[in-house]
Amino acid sequence: MKLSGAAALRYLVRPEPGRAGLLIYGADAMRVALRRQEAVAALVGPEGEAEMRLTRLAGADLRKDPAALSDAMRAQGFFSGPRVALVEDATDGLTDTISAALADWREGDATVMVTAGSLPARSSLRKAFEGHPNAYAIGLYDDPPGREEIEADLKRAGVGTVGTEAMAMLTALARALGPGDFRQVVEKLGLYRLGADGPVTPEDVAAVAPSSTEADLDDLIDTVAEARAGEIGPMMGRIAAQGVTPVSLCIGATRHFRQLHAAASAEGGPSQGIATLRPPVFGPRRDRMVRQAGAWGMHRLEQALGVLIETDLTLRSAARAPQMAVMERALIRLAMLGRR
Repeated sequence: MKLSGAAALRYLVRPEPGRAGLLIYGADAMRVALRRQEAVAALVGPEGEAEMRLTRLAGADLRKDPAALSDAMRAQGFFSGPRVALVEDATDGLTDTISAALADWREGDATVMVTAGSLPARSSLRKAFEGHPNAYAIGLYDDPPGREEIEADLKRAGVGTVGTEAMAMLTALARALGPGDFRQVVEKLGLYRLGADGPVTPEDVAAVAPSSTEADLDDLIDTVAEARAGEIGPMMGRIAAQGVTPVSLCIGATRHFRQLHAAASAEGGPSQGIATLRPPVFGPRRDRMVRQAGAWGMHRLEQALGVLIETDLTLRSAARAPQMAVMERALIRLAMLGRR
């Protein structure tokens, strides 16, 4: 049988132990791995693998030894409870082997769980599960998670009530980040809010949201964007000591000034422009970038990007000038340009 939408997500969180099999497939390997992890944990519990109630079989190994799946399905361990025979990275080439195991499945055997990459509608492996009366096939696609899925992740991480604005920020993050990265953000939020009262606030989300660059690099670029030329030299020394290369610094500065330019040239002004950036920018960081974009204006930001592009070409050329000195000079030029 085929499951999709909210019904599929609910089943992955709480699968039925009496089913013969479950196929989870999709193009995003991380998304498939996370959902497989949930389903396995729900069936065998947190100690299932330690109690040897989970048997893992790689698809490549199963091709060499087709009988291994039937053996794993019927093997009895020392501990009682539901068991799972997991086949990872399966393809249509294993359809006959897996179909035979499903046909031989009896009450008390291990659930045959199979993960696979993207499978077209004509896939024989999909058809084997979709046509089986006691097995499910679930396809995971790259659609952004909906509110129900986000709320399930928050509940799993122990996060309580979430304010409206904070939920909007989490929804934007879920759309911008990969499933694994977003799961880490939610887990960090659960730890950050441990023992706290009241609903989750935008400041809480901003505190755990991933930053696009290291903090010191962000501070240096903000110093340049806010025209504080006198502070650039000492900060460059710290950046260099951390091993940041001039080319990486130039790339980071160019990315920041391009974001400011996009915000300054937006129809609704810098505030509206910052709101459309991907990945999204939140909290105090967002307010700071709005001020920077407003202070520079679109035309001076175009000049700044010209300086950075010229510097990037110099850094990548055969010029013998010290690269960190070239980069420092360019940043000072930008800071002086921002004062005009």
